[in-house]
Amino acid sequence: MSVTYIGSSGRRLLQTALVASPNPSFSNAALIGNTASSDYNALQLQFQRRLAHGFQTLVSYSWSHSIDTGSAGSFSNGANTLVPTVNPNANRGDSDFDIRNAFSAAVTYDIPALKSNPFTEEILGGWSVESVIQARSAPPVNVFDGLFGELLNGQTEIRPDVVPGQPFYLHGSQYPGGRALNPAAFIAPPVGSDGQALRQGDLGRNALRAFGATQWDFAVHRDFPLRERLKLQFRAEMFNVLNHPNFAPPIADINNTTQFGTSIQMLGQYLGGANVGGGGFNSLYQLGGPRSIQLALKMIF
Repeated sequence: MSVTYIGSSGRRLLQTALVASPNPSFSNAALIGNTASSDYNALQLQFQRRLAHGFQTLVSYSWSHSIDTGSAGSFSNGANTLVPTVNPNANRGDSDFDIRNAFSAAVTYDIPALKSNPFTEEILGGWSVESVIQARSAPPVNVFDGLFGELLNGQTEIRPDVVPGQPFYLHGSQYPGGRALNPAAFIAPPVGSDGQALRQGDLGRNALRAFGATQWDFAVHRDFPLRERLKLQFRAEMFNVLNHPNFAPPIADINNTTQFGTSIQMLGQYLGGANVGGGGFNSLYQLGGPRSIQLALKMIF
């Protein structure tokens, strides 16, 4: 059993600013500076039982918090970009990848054969089972207004203002995952004569949360000795055995009036990024996919 505290502090991290019309010669410019900062603290617990009598296990749990002013140095996520005339700390909030609670457990067991007679020993001998359980709390959601794309000539995601007295979440079976963001809780920030926002809204970056995820994977296999250095292995692997539904983060753009606040796909599809063949994994190989089963024969020599 081990108990560990881990702390990390990052300063002068890379961050990109996208500036519109910096001068008459350029329509836009990407400026990279050492403006971002980050802090991470975690309590990590681990239990390990090494292989003995055919049984071994590894169980891990982390309770952590990651905070930063930008979770990526590039501008692929508009919430992470820097507006040069705005204090970078205005974007300080939970990291895009901040997972407060994460649990995983892996167990393998070699099933002992019944030695009452050679027949049962031959049929039941050599089997092993494996289980992997993963569970984590919800990642952040950065609510923004897609109607705006700039703030003081810097391209960024504009967060809305909060409507006092309105709950952030709506609950009910009519929502995928049983929960949705409340459209009535947010309103666009003040707008100037050019149609662009005058400031960031008072809702913090990554202030809300999506959905947690839980999955149990199970496998069973048996080795069939053929010769001294040759054996045949049969495997049956089941992913998301309980077919537990895991939902993708909800649509975070309040300008999307028809879908805002609701999840429109399963977590496995979301993590796949709809980019299968271009570097993305098929949803079957992601956490949060539907129940799937695969059978395999492997020759080991």
